[in-house]
Amino acid sequence: MTKKLAIVAAAFVLSACAGPQVTRVQALSDSADAPYQSVLVVSLFELFDTRRWLEDALVKELAAKGISAVASTSLMNTKTPVTRQTFQAMVDEQGSDSVLITQLISLDSEAKANDSRPEATHIIRPTYYYNVWSVELTEYVEPPFLTLKHEFRLATQVYSVSAEEAVWGIESRTKIVTQRETRGDTSFITDEAKAIVRHLSRDGLIN
Repeated sequence: MTKKLAIVAAAFVLSACAGPQVTRVQALSDSADAPYQSVLVVSLFELFDTRRWLEDALVKELAAKGISAVASTSLMNTKTPVTRQTFQAMVDEQGSDSVLITQLISLDSEAKANDSRPEATHIIRPTYYYNVWSVELTEYVEPPFLTLKHEFRLATQVYSVSAEEAVWGIESRTKIVTQRETRGDTSFITDEAKAIVRHLSRDGLIN
């Protein structure tokens, strides 16, 4: 399956969302020069808008902690090559001491068609005959709608600019149930950002 987080980010209204379950996969390395104060935030998804949404949410959460953070998507456009050289140039320009990278590592989706319940109205009128009534029944039936279940996993790492290596890493798993094909809530992205920054703070990567 093509790894397009945007299909859950932009296409459906959330009806249920379990918060992200976070697992630490790399404890803070001895080579880390944490805590970090100037972070370049990078998200690696197929669609530019999805990258921008998560990066902006992370920057907002980091700023609330007093950390200077810059979203990579604010320094590029959809035609800018997503390469190591591009991000290295951003680090040099911004004077960042660390890079926070989040990427999609798996996405599973399941769809189920559901029939809507019909709504009926009755109009009852008397007739000329004793105890005989005229009944007019009208039923309104909405088209079937889809219930979609999504489960996606994100990997997040912090790279130290001075050490030139990854010094910390987590994975998060989120389950979402969506209904009805309409643009809607993307609050789960904010939940992801909050969980990531919470673990950054807890593990001493930021003050």
